[in-house]
Amino acid sequence: MRKHILFIFLSLFVVGIGYSQTKGPKIGYIDMEYILQNVNGYIEATNQLDVKAQAWKQEIETKKGEIKKLRDALTIEKALLTRNLIEERETEIKFLETELIEFQQKYFGANGAYIAQKSSLSKPVQDQVFTVVQDIAEKLKFDFIFDKTSDMTMLFAAKRYDISDQVLRKLNNTEKREQLSKKQLEAQQIKEKVQEALDENPELNERKLELDAKKAARDKALQDRLLLQEQKRKEYEENRRKIKEEREAKKNGTVSAPAENTITATSATDKSTTNKKEESATVTKTEAEIERERITAERAKAAEAKKQEIAERKKALEEKRKKILEEREAQRKAKEEELKQKTNGN
Repeated sequence: MRKHILFIFLSLFVVGIGYSQTKGPKIGYIDMEYILQNVNGYIEATNQLDVKAQAWKQEIETKKGEIKKLRDALTIEKALLTRNLIEERETEIKFLETELIEFQQKYFGANGAYIAQKSSLSKPVQDQVFTVVQDIAEKLKFDFIFDKTSDMTMLFAAKRYDISDQVLRKLNNTEKREQLSKKQLEAQQIKEKVQEALDENPELNERKLELDAKKAARDKALQDRLLLQEQKRKEYEENRRKIKEEREAKKNGTVSAPAENTITATSATDKSTTNKKEESATVTKTEAEIERERITAERAKAAEAKKQEIAERKKALEEKRKKILEEREAQRKAKEEELKQKTNGN
């Protein structure tokens, strides 16, 4: 299939060269996955479908669990059941397994509800994309436009030939027009014409993108510089306030120790705070360890209880089996005794 597509592509390429000897063919491509992921409304609908799919998967897992429980119960009780009961249970399990397979095919098979609903979500958008691509190809004189996500392998594709953003922009602009006033619509049309002019001249568009990137870098550098200046101003104001407070304190005679003692006291306070934080972290860690040990103990206790319950069930089944065998043996002996008495009487 790919060889066939490649052959068609090469044939069209040669024909295009024949028709335009002085100018090569104009080729572009789109990324359908990228467009779908950015179309308004498509992501929300896809998320809703994923919620449905998750519910279907959960139902499948529930059915699997029920079948497993029935099979495990049959394995445990098989020795105590008659052949007819065993066959009935096996028939029931096979019926449930067949029902499970049909349920999986209904929702996740090749023609299941998930594939069908996903296709119904993407098809309208794909039809719109096809129409927009045709308009762009006619307006910008493209000779070929390919889908990057199709079966045809693209070993290399320059970004300047990607028209996915143009397609996406036209799709979103069409939706926006319905919500704009007359004045806003005129402004939007002017903006679209400017963008179309840039699209028709890729070099100019690339130059604009470079200028926008440089402008964004300058704005970021300016913002960082302003933040740094603001931080330094706050530090200066804070130091000035502290010095003023110390002078006022000395003037009033409320502080006899020099500033060095104040710094030492501050260091001691910081050290005390650090020690308290370390002690708090140690306490928290100890509490976490205690909680972890408690959970581990509870799990071990639950496992032991489960083990004990299984042992008791096995013991009960064994006693029941032993009792049945004893009853059968007693019946056999009674029949032998009865047969012996009849023989002696004859």
